[in-house]
Parts: sequence; C-alpha cells; structure tokens
Amino acid sequence: MKCQYIAHVRQGDNGEWNIHTLLDHSLGTGDRARLFAAPFNSAEWGELAGRWHDLGKVRPAFQKYIQTASGMNPNASIESEKDPNKNHASTGAMYAIDFMKKQGAAAFGRALAYMIAGHHAGLPDYTRDEARGRSLDDALSDKHFLQEALAEDLAPELLEGSVPKSRLPVDSWDDLHLWVRMVFSALVDADFLDTESFMQEGKSRLREVEYPTMKMLLSRFDQHMQQLVSGSDDGDVNRIRSEVLCQSRIQGKDEPGIYTMTVPTGGGKTLSSLAFALEHAVACNKRRVIYAIPYTSIIEQTAAIFNEMFEGCGEAVLEHHSNVEPEDSKETTSTRLAAENWDMPIVVTTTVQLFESLYAAKPSRCRKLHNLANTVIVLDETQLLPPGCLNPIRHVIQLLAEHYGVTFLLTTATPTPSSGFDDAFGKVLLQDLLTREIVERPEQYYQQLRRVAYRLPGDFYESQSWHDIAEEIQEYSTVLAIVNRRDDARELYMQLPQDGTLFHLSALMCPKHRQRVITEIKQRLKDRKPTRVVSTQLVEAGVDFDFPVVFRAVAGLDSIIQAGGRCNREGKLKNAKGEPELGQVVVFVPPTKPPKGLLEKAFQVTASLLQGFDREIDTPQIIHRYFEHLQAELRDFDEYKVLPLLQDDADNINIQFRTAALRFQMIEDQSFTLFVDYGRDEAEEKQIKRWLSMLDGEQETRWLIRKLQPFSISLYNYQKQQLLNGGMIKETKSGYYVIAGSAVYDKYLGFLMPGNQNVIKQNSGVIS
Repeated sequence: MKCQYIAHVRQGDNGEWNIHTLLDHSLGTGDRARLFAAPFNSAEWGELAGRWHDLGKVRPAFQKYIQTASGMNPNASIESEKDPNKNHASTGAMYAIDFMKKQGAAAFGRALAYMIAGHHAGLPDYTRDEARGRSLDDALSDKHFLQEALAEDLAPELLEGSVPKSRLPVDSWDDLHLWVRMVFSALVDADFLDTESFMQEGKSRLREVEYPTMKMLLSRFDQHMQQLVSGSDDGDVNRIRSEVLCQSRIQGKDEPGIYTMTVPTGGGKTLSSLAFALEHAVACNKRRVIYAIPYTSIIEQTAAIFNEMFEGCGEAVLEHHSNVEPEDSKETTSTRLAAENWDMPIVVTTTVQLFESLYAAKPSRCRKLHNLANTVIVLDETQLLPPGCLNPIRHVIQLLAEHYGVTFLLTTATPTPSSGFDDAFGKVLLQDLLTREIVERPEQYYQQLRRVAYRLPGDFYESQSWHDIAEEIQEYSTVLAIVNRRDDARELYMQLPQDGTLFHLSALMCPKHRQRVITEIKQRLKDRKPTRVVSTQLVEAGVDFDFPVVFRAVAGLDSIIQAGGRCNREGKLKNAKGEPELGQVVVFVPPTKPPKGLLEKAFQVTASLLQGFDREIDTPQIIHRYFEHLQAELRDFDEYKVLPLLQDDADNINIQFRTAALRFQMIEDQSFTLFVDYGRDEAEEKQIKRWLSMLDGEQETRWLIRKLQPFSISLYNYQKQQLLNGGMIKETKSGYYVIAGSAVYDKYLGFLMPGNQNVIKQNSGVIS
C-alpha cells in the first residue's frame, strides 16, 4: 500500500483529525480541471495540471509543515517561517517541464510550469521584472525539490500522463498567454473547490444550486416585455425602442461572432442588448451572459432591473464589482475561496473587472476566466474604454471570439456617420475584427430621437464660480446638474438650498445608498414634485432619469451628449400650448479643471472644437470630428506596453505575466475598497456592523463579501495612509478595509473625507 501523503487536514467537532490525502486531492482537482477546461478543447491539459500541481507536498519537510501549521502535530516543525521547505508549487512545475521535454513538447512543459508554479502565488514572470514575487526561472532552480519528491513512494496516478492530442485554441505563440491563463483558471478553480469540499463541507454543499437555464430566462424575459409593452404608449420613442428590440431578437438567432449595437440614448439599449444576448444564448447553446458596464456606480441599477425581471426563476443574477478583493499581500486561503468564479447564468460586472482579470496574474482574479468560454459578453458604452488600453482589449476580444466560443455585443449611444462604430474610436478598437451591426441604418434614429437643445458657454476658457452656477440652477425647480469630480459635487450641493428638494449622488455614497436615492428621485419625477439633483458623471451611463433641464460641467463631447440623455428622455415635454418642446442642456465652465489624463484631453478637444460653435452638437459628423481629434491626441493604444511582455516564440515562452498584470490598469489612479456602515435604519446599521466585524475573523466567505458589496465605496490609494493614520479606517486581518473611529458616513453626502466634516456642519442646518 502506498504511503498516504497529506494534502490538507481539519479537526472535526469530536477532536479527531481528518486527512484529505494527496492522491484524492490531486485526482479530484484533475477531474474538476478537466471539466472546466473542456469548453475550450483543453480538458486533458487541465487534468495534467490538476494531477501535478501539488506534487511537492510529498516531500518530508512539507508533510511536517502541514502537520505543524494545522496543529495536528506541533512537534513536527520545520526550522523557520521563511524556510524554503514551505514551497511546494515549484516541484510540479519542474516535473511538467521534464516530462514534456521527454515527450518532445518542451514548450508546453514550460506553459504547464507557469500554471503549476503560480497556483498559489499567481502566474509568475519568467525572469524578475517590475513586479514583486518569485520568477519562474528562480522556481525552476530548486532541482533538489523534485529529486526529493520522486524519491518518495508515490502512487503511479500522481505521475502518469501523455501529451494531449487535442488542437489547442492558439493560432500563434503570441496567443499562448491567454490559453495559459484559461487553463490556469480551470486549475485554480478546481483546486479551490476540491479543497473547499474537504475543508468546508457545508459551504461546498451550498454551491450545489440548480440555476435556471437560458431558455427559462428567455421565457421570463418575453413575459416581462409583454407586460412592459402593454403598459406603454404609442409615441415615437416607444416605436423606435420596439424596432430596435425586434432587430436585436432577429440578429440574436444568427451565428456567433462580434456584433455592434449603435442606439441613441433613450432607445432602449439595455433591454435590447439583453434580448440579443438571451436569444443568442438559446440559439447557439451559450452557457451564460456577462454584462460589463463602464461604471461601478450603475452596476447595482442594472442588476436590480435584471433581478426584478427574473424574480421567481431562482438564483440567476450575480452582481460583481471591481474592487471587492483584499490587498495582494493579504490574499489567504479563505479569501481565495471567497473569490467569485462567475458560475451563474447572468453576471453583471464592470469592464475594468472583466479586462483586468483577462490580464491578471492573481489566482483569485483569474479563477473566473474559464467560465467565459462559450458565453455571450455584452460590453456596454464601449466608447468609454480607455484609449491607452485599446490594443490589448482588442487583442483579447479577438482571441475569445475566435478560439473560446465567445460572442461579443459592443454597444454605444454615441452617434456615428454609419453603422459599425465607423468613427475614429471605432476604427481603433475594431480594426481587423469582423463585426456586424445589429441596428439597420442607426443614423436615422438620432434625428428622430432628438429631444434636447444644447446651450454652450460663450467662452470655454472663462470659468464661473460655484455660487454663480448655483444661482442659475435655482431658477429651475426640477433640474439635474452633473460635474466632473466628487469634491465638485459636494461644493455645488452646499451652495444650493437644503430645502428637502435637493439630492446628492456621487461614488462617495455606497451602492445601496445611491440606489435608494435614485429610486426616490425617480418617484419624485414621476409625481412631478420639485427635484434638484447634483451628481458626478455616474448617472450618464444607464441611469434613466428624465429631467426637463440638465446642467453639465464642460467635459468631453461624448460625456456632454450622454448627459443630454438624462434630459427629456421620454420626449414628453410640452409648452404652454401643449406642443412638443425640447429639453435644455446647459453646458457651463466650472471653477475647477477636469482631472488630468484622458478627461483633461477630452475637455481640450471639445473646447477647441466647439468654441464659437452655433449649430447642433449631437450630429454624427460632429462626433466623428471629435473622436478624430481625440485620437490624434492619444496616439499610443498600448500605452503601458503590455502586449510585448506576453508574446514570445516557441523556443523560449518567456512570458512576463506578473509585470503585464501590474501594467495593465484601465484606471490610472488605482483605488481600494472601503466597506462602510451605512444603514437606512438602526436595525440595518446594526446588521451591517456585525458583518463588518466578521471581516476581522478568519472565516470570511463569499456570501459575506456579497452581503457587504452594496455597502462599499472606492477611494484613491493616495488617501489610504492619511485615513489609516487618522483612525478613520482600519485594515482587517484579511486585507479588507472598513470604516472606523472618527469617520463619518453622512446620510446625504456619503463618506466624508478629513476636512469636510466641519464645513458641512457649519454650512447646513439639515445635514447631521
């Protein structure tokens, strides 16, 4: 009988130690990884990675470490916490290289080595570069680890294998990096789940959920749309929405590929894109729908719409924000188990979460990737993708569409001269991609759906004070004002009367708070009650407000037009004679400049283009010119030089995974997540505080992060140390951050940064 090597141990309620044998864990992980990698024709590769990933655990020193660390045998200690004998991942990596070299497949041995060496620490760089952590070259130098492992009395199943004959989803060696990440994803998800099934049996059983099928969801969608149509009028707006919806349904039954949808704001893009996705998923047997949105701030609204639509279908919709993960250095077994793997029918997330995961190295970020295969991915408001990342984004879209069974739908509300994103932005993103436009002659709808008139400043370079801007806003009882910065929103809010009709929206308010305020605003608009709102640009994509007047701080032309989509949205404004009337969009120059980077350049292009302009600004021709000028300012579409780090030839396969992940940042000034104690009433606040306290324990799980996600905000990294030093936030043992001490979460403005609290108390008798 072969020696029963330990993979994991846990102590039962009766005090007895239960052993998860290495053989069971390796075979179990291999079986799961085989299943997870099958949708992209890599089942056998997943199985090999799973069988060999923990081979280093058979070494005597590591067996002692497991017993010591678990408390099973405290006397079986190794010399120190930093002893290299704790390393087990490099052993399987070396075995994969030696095995594949003997089989004449050395390049794929190197590919497996990246996955196995990184299954805990993350995909490594081949050689040390900008990123921290051990390189694969370093890991492969521990030759004695493999010798020690092979000297043990091993079951043949741990070592056997053969070179898989299946055709890989790779056309050239430049494409290999994504395949490595996809199989790595299958490996780490399989490893997490097999470990969880032993360590946390109860939690593992909770995952055994029978999700609704795509056919069930399409049927429920049809029922919802029938009810929606029966309760709507026959105006021009609803007629156009019906036409777009019909075309989306028809195109959804077509073959897989890359589609575009060009629909002006208010044209029903959200529901039409979902209709396409569900029809396509049923017609082409796709596994799930991923809905990626540009702003974290509107995920909750879209998810709420979908949840309401599919109520009664069972668990169908996952809402996954970008930054609900701990600091890299604090990633633990429990936080890895809590990471999302997107194993649900509909996932609503951000474009940041999606694409940064596709270039990630961390196991928790990569874990979900295998579940992208054979899906429909909707990219909403595609024109908001950062130009400096367009080449890597296009590259990965092409690979997923060609080799992993992904159908993409890229949507935009920005008018174009003709279909298919035929503007400067579209030409950069879609070059070399074969795309099909869903909407026939989309340009026709822009004139038909014109519902607003734009009033431009006399001089784009002469600013107004917040006081003067507030004076203008007060002339209207119902008005929306959109600014560029969180601080700007607070300043303008403080200049306006706190009379019960004023509301504030910014990303310093947690999603649950924003959702409740948005709901109240919509109800007031429906009831025609006076309503003034000051907001950041978070309302510009997907928040279906309908104000008669909108003020917009000068920004990129596309942002100004998006703001116009919150004005007279339903086209129902009428003058005193009962005749149709255009809404007003007032563009003003605030006393603060736009944030540096893309927003600043977009402002400069807009100001240059529109200075002295006296015609309609929302025509396809003007938008085309705007993007042409912006493209001229932004010449580098792989600004951080990500792709050269990932592409090499068969002789080397020297890929810098970790450095590429570090460089690929869709948001230049990275943020961190803070969980806050916002509650609508005392009972809810008490519950949230209890959840926050649980983050300081060692048992946090995915359900807890899901519960707290609606009570999170994003703050800039440069603010973190100041808040920690001031005792306003604290870091939990698991690497998450929670509100603490003297910090204030205001019921109107959200989280108050240092220096703002006294100002607010002095200037408002309403805010507490």
